[in-house]
Amino acid sequence: MKNNHGFSLIEVLITLLLVCIGVLGMVALQSRTIQYTQDSVQRNTAAAIANDLVELMRANPAGLPVNSGFYKAAGSAFPALPAAGCADTTKVASEQLACWAQKAGRLLPGASSLLTSDFYVCRSQNAGVCATTGSAVEIQIAWTVKAGECMDSTNANNSTSTTCRYRLRTEI
Repeated sequence: MKNNHGFSLIEVLITLLLVCIGVLGMVALQSRTIQYTQDSVQRNTAAAIANDLVELMRANPAGLPVNSGFYKAAGSAFPALPAAGCADTTKVASEQLACWAQKAGRLLPGASSLLTSDFYVCRSQNAGVCATTGSAVEIQIAWTVKAGECMDSTNANNSTSTTCRYRLRTEI
């Protein structure tokens, strides 16, 4: 017994060290999980908003000619809101697009400042390329996050980016 003094104390200290390392790992995992969850919520919101616009386009009885009012180039402003506001549904495509943009700016963080620069709605023959012809429509939506928190593939190698983008391309 004389040689075993303090043996239990060393075991307790080692166990305490291992438990602390495990708890620190769980804390780090939890913070990363919250980040992924927030990104998922924002992407789901962006997908729902893009699908809303697609349904507005599909409901248009005049079809989707190039001058339909539903299209917006990157770098250009959205049309003006209707004088009566967005409470009542309008039948004018450009007014529907303006109300949709207002909704997108309200639902996604920082999107209202990106409406002109990073949002676009265009016809597309190939992904990521706007054209005046083609049966596909491409919609890009953007929002802001803290640096390095965007999980999309376009920002995977850029840890300083603060803009996330969601792109939907569909046949109408």
